[in-house]
Amino acid sequence: MESVKFKYNPHISVDCVVFGFDGEFIRVLLIKRKQAGQEVYALPGDLLRLSESLDSAASRILNDLTGLKDIYLEQFRTFGDLDRISDPIDIEWLNTIREHPEERVVTIAYYSLIKVDRFDLKASFFAEQVLWQPIDEKRQLAFDHNNIANTAWSMLRDKIRHEPIVAFSLLPDKFTLRQLQGLYESIVGSTLDKRNFRKRIQGKKFITPLDKFESGVAHKPARYYHFNKEIYNSEFEKGQWFLF
Repeated sequence: MESVKFKYNPHISVDCVVFGFDGEFIRVLLIKRKQAGQEVYALPGDLLRLSESLDSAASRILNDLTGLKDIYLEQFRTFGDLDRISDPIDIEWLNTIREHPEERVVTIAYYSLIKVDRFDLKASFFAEQVLWQPIDEKRQLAFDHNNIANTAWSMLRDKIRHEPIVAFSLLPDKFTLRQLQGLYESIVGSTLDKRNFRKRIQGKKFITPLDKFESGVAHKPARYYHFNKEIYNSEFEKGQWFLF
């Protein structure tokens, strides 16, 4: 993505893997690449500008390609396999945008997990479409982006198992145990035993029951709970892990 205004490092790129929770499912953010005669989806990414840091590049790329801004991004892995660019469709696209498309590019990847409804997506000059794809929906992505996205998802799931504050940031201030279990099932990709899940939850002091219940529901109104960050920080420092 060359520009007359900015100079780029042709050997270093930054890709962003953004996972979003819509209240029911986990999704991954993709862009549809502008390429005549082809329908190619990819992670938001671009070459590193000579004038910017890696963190600044991640924020800039995400905003330029999707409209997302002011979200927390964490660097998680570097990708530089020799066969990253082998698909003829990718080679064809690179030939239209880079002076030396055959040169090796090393990618520094970032990930994030956000609430989908807090942000508006906007397509850009470089992205024909921006979409939230369900995490369990398989799609062949450009380059080695499937590997990058799968690596990010595996690392993020492990992080959430041991740092539950990440998961609670996706829930409203007051939530039901059904909502909490649904979130964790979406993250771990399997059904959790309801009785065992609730037994574990009730043993955590940082999940505080409230004297408030659901209203206007057909089933028995569920109690609301609140995540107490201060108590959590105290327990977490003592090594009391959560659920998994």
